[in-house]
Amino acid sequence: MKSENTKNESDDQILYSVCNSIATITLNRPERRNALSLAANIRLHGLWEKIDSDPNIRAVILTSADCGTFCAGMDLKEAAELRQSTGKDILDLLADPFYERMRKVTVPIIASMTGHFTAAGMVLAANSDMRVGLSGTKGGITEARIGRGTPWAAPMIAMLPQAILMELVTTGEMMPIERFLSLGFINFIEPTPEAVRVKAMSLALAIARNAPLSVRAGKAGLLASCEFGANAGYEISKALHRQVYASHDAIEGPSAFAEKREPVWTCS
Repeated sequence: MKSENTKNESDDQILYSVCNSIATITLNRPERRNALSLAANIRLHGLWEKIDSDPNIRAVILTSADCGTFCAGMDLKEAAELRQSTGKDILDLLADPFYERMRKVTVPIIASMTGHFTAAGMVLAANSDMRVGLSGTKGGITEARIGRGTPWAAPMIAMLPQAILMELVTTGEMMPIERFLSLGFINFIEPTPEAVRVKAMSLALAIARNAPLSVRAGKAGLLASCEFGANAGYEISKALHRQVYASHDAIEGPSAFAEKREPVWTCS
C-alpha cells in the first residue's frame, strides 16, 4: 500500500493522495462552492503530469469537499480581481485553460460528484471517463449567462445528443442529474455523498485489478474513435493493442486463470 500527501502552498485547495494504486484528487474550497482559483488550476494541471509519471497508478478519482456543489466553475471574484490588476483575462494566465491535458491522462478518471456541477465543473465531469453523481443535483453549462465561452463543449458532441448539448450551451439552464443519467452521460446516481464516494471507489478498485496495459490501450482506443471517427479510431486502437498482445501480461492472465490464482501484472 502506498499513501502520499504533498505539502506545497496550493495543496489546501486541491488535495492529492495515492492508496492501493488509486489516486484521489479532492477540490477543497467548500467555502467557495469548490470554485477553481488560479492556484487550483495550476495545481490540477501539474497533477495530470504527476499521475502519468507514476506507473503504479491504475485509476483516478476526482471528487470535492462536501458543500452541495462538486464544482461551481472558476472563481469569478478572483477572475474579476485579476482582470483589474493585470488587465488580462484569467484564461490568458493559465497554461491549459480548457483542461485539455486532463483528456490525455492515460489511466481512467472517475468523477465522484457529490453536488451540483457547472461551468468548469462540467468541464471536469466531461473530461472524466466515468461519472458518479448525487441524486437530486443538477448540472449545466452556464457560461452564456455571464458572457463567457464554451469551446471545450465541442468534444461533448460524442457524449450527448446534439439537441441536448445545444440546449445546455445556449440556454444556460441547469439540468437534473437524472436526465443526464437517462442520456448515458452519468454512469451511476447514488442517494448520499458517501454512497457516491463508495461507488466511485468500487469502480476504481475494479479497474485497478485488471491488466494495466489492457486498460490504458482500451481507454486510448475509445478516445481515438471519439476524436477521429470509428474507422480511424479502430486502426489506432489495433495499433495500440499490439503492445498488449505482445506483452508478458498477455501470457500471465491466461496462466493465472488456468492455475486458479490472481494474476501478477508487470506492465511488460
